[in-house]
Amino acid sequence: MRGKLNILFTIPNFITAGSGRAMLNIIERLDSARFAPAVCVSRKGGKLDQEVEKMGIPFIEAPFTVEAIPYHGLPLRAWKAAKVFRPLKFDAWHSFHYGNDYTEAIIARFSGAKAWIFTKKNMNWHRRAWYVRSFLARRIAAQNTDMMRDFFGGLAFRHKARLVPRGVATEKFRPDTPTRLQTRRRLAIKEGEILLGCVANLVIRKGHHTLIEAVARVPGVHLVTVGQALEEEYVAGLRRLVADLHVDDRVHLLDHVDDVAAFLAEVDIFVLPTWGKWGMEGCPVALLEAMSCGRACIATDIAGSHDLLEHNRSGLVVPPEDAAALAAAIQQLAASPELRSQFGSAARQRVLDHFTIEKEVAAHEAIYSEVLGSN
Repeated sequence: MRGKLNILFTIPNFITAGSGRAMLNIIERLDSARFAPAVCVSRKGGKLDQEVEKMGIPFIEAPFTVEAIPYHGLPLRAWKAAKVFRPLKFDAWHSFHYGNDYTEAIIARFSGAKAWIFTKKNMNWHRRAWYVRSFLARRIAAQNTDMMRDFFGGLAFRHKARLVPRGVATEKFRPDTPTRLQTRRRLAIKEGEILLGCVANLVIRKGHHTLIEAVARVPGVHLVTVGQALEEEYVAGLRRLVADLHVDDRVHLLDHVDDVAAFLAEVDIFVLPTWGKWGMEGCPVALLEAMSCGRACIATDIAGSHDLLEHNRSGLVVPPEDAAALAAAIQQLAASPELRSQFGSAARQRVLDHFTIEKEVAAHEAIYSEVLGSN
């Protein structure tokens, strides 16, 4: 009987922990009788390092990519980089490195791995490196239907791509989560006032400015955003916009919070206002978590988000970059507790039916078994 399959999971680091958390959610739930996972980062020092160490699995700090140029020296550079991995005899590599680098696939092959797999999270595509990366992969885990159609629908890649949307730990993100953070009390938001929540880093492609403009059109509602301020100039512009629209008392830009479920427990309506121009989501976990918590949700009609939220069934979908349409959707939900409850229940059920972490893990296990010939 064949032993366990050794799978190496690669990610640049756990310093920005969103993608790392998604990767660990899979690793910690893999069937331990069939798979032996390991993790490699280019640089340690992230907030999730200790979690990996507690798992008791190999945790490697080593470069798993090299410079592609000059091309004539690439094979030698890749061979040298593979030296640290060869003794570990990994059967497959799964890359959570979301850039268009393809040298990792070469290093994986030189290390002796039988398959290199990558997860396609973002909607970047039109560079030659993406085609090379996809050509070298044995399988591609694509996170939404737009990717499957637009990137991997042709003859070259359709046999490699598998639709694997993100999953949610529904036992953690649930409607009855206690309001541990006391966000309303700390911000002096009165009982009965509508609270909008947005969980997204403060970057232009997430569209916070459109959301703030929409909130200014709907009197009486409050907005609380949580996320890291990653683009200083953009964040400064958001603060000026809040002042110019005279909504200082109703718009609160907070930092990242670790207990997202507790934050969502206090929210009446969750909004993900991603822009279309620079935005588009792979599979927005923040939206799935809000749906799993039974929140009434609004999202923009872009790749990723429109796979999750069914308009007028489990939430509302509005055109991106349209403050008036977003304001109308907010007003519609703010005025109807019954509709918020209806959409929230439907959103929770949709997650339970299609987007649980167990379904995501099973899809990954199927990919590993497929490429490595395990039952």
